[in-house]
Amino acid sequence: MSDWTCGQCGSREREPGFLEDLGQGAKGYTRWIAGALDRGVFGGARLMGRQRWVVEAWRCRGCGRLDIYAREPA
Repeated sequence: MSDWTCGQCGSREREPGFLEDLGQGAKGYTRWIAGALDRGVFGGARLMGRQRWVVEAWRCRGCGRLDIYAREPA
């Protein structure tokens, strides 16, 4: 990622960060779940047996664009 250039403004400067999740029972960070959303009886997402990935985010210092990646299992 050292060769990164913003596709929006052309800046070569960015900073790492994360997306916060403050929902009830949340771990404080967002995770990406493989597969389409499937809701259970009470409306929540069915997660049993699905792989979860940590969401990594980078913000362009020039225009604020966010690039989001899911590279490591949670």
